[in-house]
Amino acid sequence: MGSSGSGKSTMMNILACLDSQYEGTYILDGIDISKLSENQLSEIRNKKIGFIFQSFNLLPRLSALENVELPLVYSSVPKAERHKRAAELLEMVGLKDRMHHKPNELSGGQRQRVAIARALVNDPSIILADEPTGNLDSKSEEEIIEILQELNRTGKTIVIVTHEPNIGDIAQRKIVFKDGEII
Repeated sequence: MGSSGSGKSTMMNILACLDSQYEGTYILDGIDISKLSENQLSEIRNKKIGFIFQSFNLLPRLSALENVELPLVYSSVPKAERHKRAAELLEMVGLKDRMHHKPNELSGGQRQRVAIARALVNDPSIILADEPTGNLDSKSEEEIIEILQELNRTGKTIVIVTHEPNIGDIAQRKIVFKDGEII
C-alpha cells in the first residue's frame, strides 16, 4: 500500500522480474532471480508468475477461453490440454457459461475473472495483482477479493498493490510504502 509515487510499482516490477536494478537478493520459488539471463527471466515470468492488471489486458478479438489459453500457447502446451485447463479455470471463477464471449461482451467484474483465470493457468508460484479492483463496482470488487482470498487459502501467494485501505485491511500482511521506503 501507499500513495502514488511511493514505490509500489517499483516493488511490483522487481517481483515481476521486470526490473533488475535493486539491492539485495530475490529468491523466487528457490531460484536466485539476479543470476538469470533475460531469456530465463522471460520463462520465469511465464511459468512462475501470474499477473492480474487493473485494466484486465485481455485481447479484444479473442474469447474468454482463448485469452485464458494464451500463456499456455507460449509454453507449447498441446491444444486439447490448453482448452481443458482454461475451461476448468473459467468454471472455477464462475464463467462456465461465458467462456466463448469476447471481452466487450463481458462486464468489468467478468473481465477481471477472466484475467484471474489467465493468471492461474500456468499454476504460478506467485500472483501479482496491480489494483485488481480499481475499475470495478463495489459488488464486483467484493467478488474478486473473495476469489483472491480463496486462492490464498488454497496456498497461492498473492501480492496485491493497492491504495485502497479496505483492500489492504483484508490482507494477512500489509507493507506500506512512503517515498520509496517501506514504513
